[in-house]
Amino acid sequence: MDSNDWIRQLLLIGVGTTSLVAEKIKEVSDQWVKEGKINSEQAKGFVDDLMNRLKSEQSNWEGNMERQMRNMLKDLGVPRQSEMDELRGRIDRLERQLRDLENKLWRP
Repeated sequence: MDSNDWIRQLLLIGVGTTSLVAEKIKEVSDQWVKEGKINSEQAKGFVDDLMNRLKSEQSNWEGNMERQMRNMLKDLGVPRQSEMDELRGRIDRLERQLRDLENKLWRP
């Protein structure tokens, strides 16, 4: 599994957690409205405020997670995609040069 798959899976876990939290926040606010603790407008403001905070924190979490994963992969010696692409290009050029040399040697 490549590093991007790991990052995607971790981000999906974060999104799933956020969805679950959002659902629970909505349930709690609905219950408070039913119990008369807050009115529906206050509940909407409460939910909106918490969701904005949650989204902001999730964004920070995602950025930190990506940074930590990149550092960990770097420490483990796992090459970045750009490095792999560069090496593939170099290998392709070397193979072409080798074929050209072989062709020159075998032509009379």
